[in-house]
Amino acid sequence: MSRAAGVMQSLKGGAGAPLVVLGMLAMVTVPLSPLVLDAFFTINIALSLVVLLAVVYVKRPLEFSIFPSVLLMVTLLRLALNVASTRVVLLHGHQGSAAAGHVIESFGNFVIGGSYAVGIVVFAILTIINFVVVTKGAGRISEVSARFILDALPGKQMAIDADLNAGLLSREEAKARREEVREEADFYGSMDGASKFIRGDAIAGILILVINLIGGMLIGMMQHGLPFAQAAETYSLLAIGDGLVAQLPALLVSTAVAMLVTRATTEQEMGEAVNRQVFGHHRALTVSAVLLGIIGLVPGMPNIPFLISAAVLGYAAWRMQKKAKEEAEKPAPDPSIAPPPSPNAELSWDEVRPTEPLALEVGYRLIPLVDKAQGGELLARLKGVRRKLTQDMGFLIPAVHVRDNLELAPGHYRILVHGVPVAMGELQPDREMALDPGRVFGQLEGIPTRDPAFGLDAVWIVPGQRAHAESLGYTVVDPATVVATHLSHVVREKASELLGHDEVQQLLANVGKASPKLVEELTPKLLPLSTIVRVLQALLAEKVPLRQMRQIVEALLEHGAITQDPAQLVAAVRTALGRFIVQELNGLNEELPVFTLAPALERVLQDSVSGQSAAMEPGLAERLHQNLSECVTRQESKGEPAVLLVPTSIRSSIARLVRHSVPQLAVLAYGEVPEDKRLRLVGSIG
Repeated sequence: MSRAAGVMQSLKGGAGAPLVVLGMLAMVTVPLSPLVLDAFFTINIALSLVVLLAVVYVKRPLEFSIFPSVLLMVTLLRLALNVASTRVVLLHGHQGSAAAGHVIESFGNFVIGGSYAVGIVVFAILTIINFVVVTKGAGRISEVSARFILDALPGKQMAIDADLNAGLLSREEAKARREEVREEADFYGSMDGASKFIRGDAIAGILILVINLIGGMLIGMMQHGLPFAQAAETYSLLAIGDGLVAQLPALLVSTAVAMLVTRATTEQEMGEAVNRQVFGHHRALTVSAVLLGIIGLVPGMPNIPFLISAAVLGYAAWRMQKKAKEEAEKPAPDPSIAPPPSPNAELSWDEVRPTEPLALEVGYRLIPLVDKAQGGELLARLKGVRRKLTQDMGFLIPAVHVRDNLELAPGHYRILVHGVPVAMGELQPDREMALDPGRVFGQLEGIPTRDPAFGLDAVWIVPGQRAHAESLGYTVVDPATVVATHLSHVVREKASELLGHDEVQQLLANVGKASPKLVEELTPKLLPLSTIVRVLQALLAEKVPLRQMRQIVEALLEHGAITQDPAQLVAAVRTALGRFIVQELNGLNEELPVFTLAPALERVLQDSVSGQSAAMEPGLAERLHQNLSECVTRQESKGEPAVLLVPTSIRSSIARLVRHSVPQLAVLAYGEVPEDKRLRLVGSIG
């Protein structure tokens, strides 16, 4: 018993597959008795049925990723059985039709009625169906699918990276998505090659039938002295029975291959998809019932079958339409609508509702994007964006309150900060947006538009064009991703408005858990909370995250005894965070490319800020904006950050001046650059 248990354990541990392969190869050389052949033929047919039903019930093709290897195994088993049965037919066929086992005899007598002429016709028909129709079509679909999947691979990788950068995916989810894309490419590439197994198996079946028929007749007449008629009848039935026993599982497996490669990549069972997409439209059933009824009324036609079919389809269409009407008339409760107050209830302060810090309003056509019952993914995307922004900005981003607004156009949405609309956009909920990242290899048919977040050229396309668009270099995103990316961009721009006293108090409490003395000395002893809030808001307005909160507190504690001016405190904090700010701009690069101001312009700006001269004239400010915009464009074309290095005294004024007109420009003071950072002068602004 212990030895048997050890054998079973070794089979489960990975030794089973090699033993099965070696056993199938041994069948080619080792003679098998008719009883063993019957068992293996039965197992072959059962295995083919299991493979076919597994393909029917699998939800996604990638869930059956081992299918190419399974296809090779069943093909090897079928060919090994053909070789083994050929040996038995040629050695013992002269003994009668039962010499090769009862399975082959049953197929030779029952399926084809004992007539070798009928058997040849049936075998030829099965071979034509398998070789010309199913196998050829499945091979072509596999080839085209593999080509499109490989062409779309770079676009899918870019889409995953874009979702990761926008905060729609975590690192683990992005890794899983990349793995899924790689598995999909490997699967369809393997299916392209594995479909050749079926094609070769069909050709081998024809050749084996011819060899069994001609070789058996020659052996029967020359070695065993059988008459020509008896040899022809005996070996024809054996060869055709053997061919049919092999062709039936081959046809089942070929059908499984064709069904798998024609499946969509969405997660759905085949039965559910057919029921919903083929028989889920009552108009199609109604028209079919009417046409069948008309045909059934034509004299000379088989009236009863047509009329019965028309009645069944008509009843099904009526039931479907009735169910759809009942569901449409059923009122759906709206949880966002509060019950009306009692007319006798007194007014209270509960009637005054506070304004949400962050809100999203959608038109009625965009409600399915929000409703989880209708497959809406927007709420999940917004949650992912909020998590990513919280990690990047260093404080908890408020929850996004989503509601419908009938005053908006049906496909429009708008984003509100503290109840004030700050951005809006328009969506096509039944289409997808193909973004032009700047380098594409063709044009797309669709509705031209622009990305609401960054203003990129884009096209609204139907979902069926996604693979084609990605192969041309476009980045394709769904409407929910468009809204989530736009919201992420708005929150980054308006982060300073979302930070209030409660958020700052929580940030200080988090620092106080590790260093309670720092917070106790800072507020309220040294600086009031309102001053700290203004400093942190100014940092966020200048795109400086609050992730280094301990260093910020230490800098405020150091300079708070000297001044309580928020502008001077911001300059001190920026100097303390200089290495962090530069790394956010330039990463780990050794050189930092910078622009500087021409000496004459620098003196004019210093005099203007200090009040020793008149304010900057509009013409000078306009020329300065134009020159800075050109510098930013030049740096973006090189893939480098645009950094303007100025004296500390005028840094804040220059930053405010260019904050909205040239938002891509980072304005640094000389003291904010670490001493060990090597600078590379790109140009001088005159």
